[in-house]
Amino acid sequence: MSRTGPKRSESIRLAVLNAADDLLVERGFDGVTIEGIAARAGVAKQTLYRWWKSKVDILLDTLSGDAQEGLTWQLGSGPAEEELQRQLRRIDDFFHEPAGQVLQALLGHAQTSPATARALREGFLREQRERDRAGLRAVLERHTCRHMDDEFVDCLLDLLLGPLYYRTLVSDRAADPAMLDATARLVLDMAARAAQDDHSHAGATNGESLS
Repeated sequence: MSRTGPKRSESIRLAVLNAADDLLVERGFDGVTIEGIAARAGVAKQTLYRWWKSKVDILLDTLSGDAQEGLTWQLGSGPAEEELQRQLRRIDDFFHEPAGQVLQALLGHAQTSPATARALREGFLREQRERDRAGLRAVLERHTCRHMDDEFVDCLLDLLLGPLYYRTLVSDRAADPAMLDATARLVLDMAARAAQDDHSHAGATNGESLS
């Protein structure tokens, strides 16, 4: 294989993904076709079918790559509340970018397409859930100095992201910064109370064993 082969293939792949992004923003999900993507990217339709089975697969590929950058948790050592607020704003910004419109289109299509729903849940949504769980756990455990089990972190993750997703996907309204800030505080308060309850319970148990 020549040195230019892989580079050329990657450049074609990126051209296809960018073309799919652009067409979805311009024409909506129904207006995106394999033929249209191929024409916009300047490649043969057969080339697309060698790498992807359908336009849904192309859009999922586009979404996955964009989300790894746009939805990554940027963890640091600052106040937990600021970190959660910052992450919620990143997600809100993502929804208003072309990548976020891809996600909204795929979620909508998944309501009537079991195959799309399965591909979305088993692929992007599962992977993003794992990233979100790991990010939130890191913030909460640093905030409370306590280990958080998966079930509790999952509940708090639903509480953290649910209002934002509802506002965007159901109400089609921009997120209110005050709502995002209040949600972050509520999640941290619940984590702190749970950690305090665990500490109190452990203290009572130790006292009983000593007596």
